[in-house]
Amino acid sequence: MKVQFFTGLQCSLCDLAQHALSQVKGAEKLEVEMCNVRDNTDWYHLYCARIPVLKRADTGQEIGWPFTTDDLETFFQ
Repeated sequence: MKVQFFTGLQCSLCDLAQHALSQVKGAEKLEVEMCNVRDNTDWYHLYCARIPVLKRADTGQEIGWPFTTDDLETFFQ
């Protein structure tokens, strides 16, 4: 499954989110695209105040911080 991970530089919440993502069952099967919101004007306007955010490529569904490993496992079902 392809997932976009909207993040920013030196974002401690993003570090926590990345750790939670690594703990998800089947995480090794996820294709995660890291997207720094400062690299794209549209991303910046959509996500800057909300990072970290994960977005599924197949459904467009998003989950924003705070989330737990359990929340992510439900998100990926």
